[in-house]
Amino acid sequence: MFIHLLETQKTVLTAIIFVATFFIALTIGRLLKRRAGVKLGIPFQLFCLTLAFYAAIWFYGVEGEWRKHVDAAAILLSTAFIVALLDRYLWGGYFEKKRQTPIPEFLRQVVALFIYLIAMLVVLSTVYHAQTQLKGLLAGSGIAAIVIGFATQDLFGGIIAGIALQISRPYKVGDWLNIQDRFAEVMEINWRSTRLRTNDAIYLDVPNYQIARGTIINLHYPTQAHAMRLRVGVDYNVPPNRVKDSLLRATSTAEGVMPEPHPKVFVMDFAESAVVYEIKFWMGNHAAYNDVCDAIRTNIWYELKRQRIRIPFPIRTLQLERRRLQTIPEGHAEAQAILRGEPLFDCLDDTQLDNVLHSARINHYGRGERVIEEGADGDSMFIVLRGSVHVSVLRNGSHIRLGSMRSGDCFGEMSLLTGERRSATIRADNDCEVLEISKEVMGEIMRDSPQCLTQLSEILAKRKLEGEGILRDTLSDDSAEKEREYRATFLGRLRQVFEL
Repeated sequence: MFIHLLETQKTVLTAIIFVATFFIALTIGRLLKRRAGVKLGIPFQLFCLTLAFYAAIWFYGVEGEWRKHVDAAAILLSTAFIVALLDRYLWGGYFEKKRQTPIPEFLRQVVALFIYLIAMLVVLSTVYHAQTQLKGLLAGSGIAAIVIGFATQDLFGGIIAGIALQISRPYKVGDWLNIQDRFAEVMEINWRSTRLRTNDAIYLDVPNYQIARGTIINLHYPTQAHAMRLRVGVDYNVPPNRVKDSLLRATSTAEGVMPEPHPKVFVMDFAESAVVYEIKFWMGNHAAYNDVCDAIRTNIWYELKRQRIRIPFPIRTLQLERRRLQTIPEGHAEAQAILRGEPLFDCLDDTQLDNVLHSARINHYGRGERVIEEGADGDSMFIVLRGSVHVSVLRNGSHIRLGSMRSGDCFGEMSLLTGERRSATIRADNDCEVLEISKEVMGEIMRDSPQCLTQLSEILAKRKLEGEGILRDTLSDDSAEKEREYRATFLGRLRQVFEL
C-alpha cells in the first residue's frame, strides 16, 4: 500500500514537472517574441514539448532504447531556437541596427544550415554512437565538399567580401570610384557584387571579391570636392610664366571649376614637340567631369589664341624641294573689304590699308566671352569679321541689352580716338573673329597721313550730333556752329591722345 502511494505521488510529480517545464519554456518564448521580437514558430513549440517530455522521463527514471530518440529530437529542435536568437540579436540587432549593414538572406540561411549540420553530427556521434559510419560519411562528404568548394569559391568569396565591404563601408551609393581604369558612380551594393554606372551610362557589375582585393579609390570621400588634372603642350619659344598665367586664367573662368582651392599649373615635361604643362583643378560632383574638362580646354584654346601662344603640332623633319608660294593671311581679304567700307579709313590708300591689316590682330572669342568691359580704359578699336556680339550697359546693378553687331560693324573707336572709358560691355554671342586695331597702329596712320586728323574729327563730330538727336539735313545756324565747335574739340583731343 505504501509503495503504491509513492508510485502515485511520483507519477503526479512527473506530470507536474512535464506541465511546468512546458509552460515555463513556452512563456519564455512568448516574452522573447513580444518584447524582443524573436521570431519563434511551431518548431519552438515542438522543442518546448520535447523538453518537457525529456524532463519528465528523466525525473521518473525511465530507461530504454527509445529514450535516444527523445534526446535526438531535443537536440535537433533546439537548433531552431538558436537560429531564431542569432537572427534577432546578431543579424538584426548588431549588424542591421548598430552597424547599419544589411545581411543578405542567403547568408543567414547558410549559417542556419551549418548549425543544423553540427547538431545532426552531434546527435549521430553522441546519441547513436555511429562513429564508424560517421567517418565514412565525412570522408565521402569531404570529397564532395572539395568539389562544391571549387565550384562555388567565387560565389562565397563575393559574399564574404560583400559583408566586409558593408561593414567597413569604404564607399556608399552615389560615390564615384576609380575602378578598372574607369570613373564610375556606385548605383547598388549587394551581397555578391557592386553595380556602377559610367558617364556614358554603361553599367558595370564588379564582383565584391575583385574590389576587395584591389585598391579602392573613392573620389567622393570624405567630401565630394576632389582634384583632377589635365595636360596641354605649348610652344617652346613662350616663357613658362607667361604660359602659366594664361592657363590659370582659362581654368579659373571655366564653368564647374571650384574657386577654392585655387587651380595650379606645373611644368611636367620637355617633350619632343612641346613643353607639357599639367593643370590641377578642383571640382565637386564627378558626374560633371567631362563637361568641366571640355570647358577648360575650350577656354585654353581661345586664351592661347588671343595671347598668340601656339599649341604645336608633332614635329617631323622633312626635306622638300618646291617653290615657295606667297600666302595670304587668314581673313585678310574680308578685313580689307570691311575696312574699305568703314568711313574712319576713307583717307587711306590700299598700301596704307594693307599696313594697318598687317599690324592689327585678329582675335577669336568663344560664346559668352567678354570682348570689352564697361568702364575700362580703351586703347584699341574692334571690327567684327565673323559671328556676332551684343552690347549691354550696367544700370541699377543689372545688365541691360541694347543691341547686336555683326560682320562689318565697328565698336570701341570713340574710346580709342578720344581717350574716354568704355561706355558699354561687348560679349560674343557665338564663336566670332574680331579685328583689333591698337592705339599704336592708329598713331602711325595719324603721323603718316595728317589729313586723316581733319576727316576723323568731322566723323566724330557728326556722330556726336547724331547722338544728341540733331540730323545733318535739318541743321540750323546754331547747330552748324555746334558742329564746328565739336570738330575743333575732337581735333584737339586727337592730337593730345596720339601726341601729335
